[in-house]
Amino acid sequence: MFKHILVPTDGSELSEQVIPKAVALAKSMSARLTGLTVSEPFHVFAANPAMVTDTEDVYRAHCEKRAAQYLDAIKKAAEALGVAFTGLHVFAAQPYMTIISTASAQGCDLIGMASHGRRGVSALVLGSETVKVLTHSKVPVLVWR
Repeated sequence: MFKHILVPTDGSELSEQVIPKAVALAKSMSARLTGLTVSEPFHVFAANPAMVTDTEDVYRAHCEKRAAQYLDAIKKAAEALGVAFTGLHVFAAQPYMTIISTASAQGCDLIGMASHGRRGVSALVLGSETVKVLTHSKVPVLVWR
């Protein structure tokens, strides 16, 4: 049914829990996986303490290292089951838009991601990249909680 699954990750425990599920799903459908992690671009004025104390080059290097770790977790799981895998790291201000545009650009026919499961006011106030992807994506989205 699905041939190319995009798996966004932010390195959180919830994202990590999705990995074996996404890999098993891809294996069962003979699909390939693309892992994606999105880092916020460097800003001179920022709330993130790392941006205030680092130079742009140091910040970018730190993001690249962290992204490689996140994507390596998916790569290892995919290799263990013989699933084709590609990893992508992108700097972008709005992760949900990057997830959607990457799915389209890469020809993905499914986006598989985690959700914190927030409801009501906390979901509205805190926001959710998953909810934004669900709201705006034309590609089907499978959400694991």
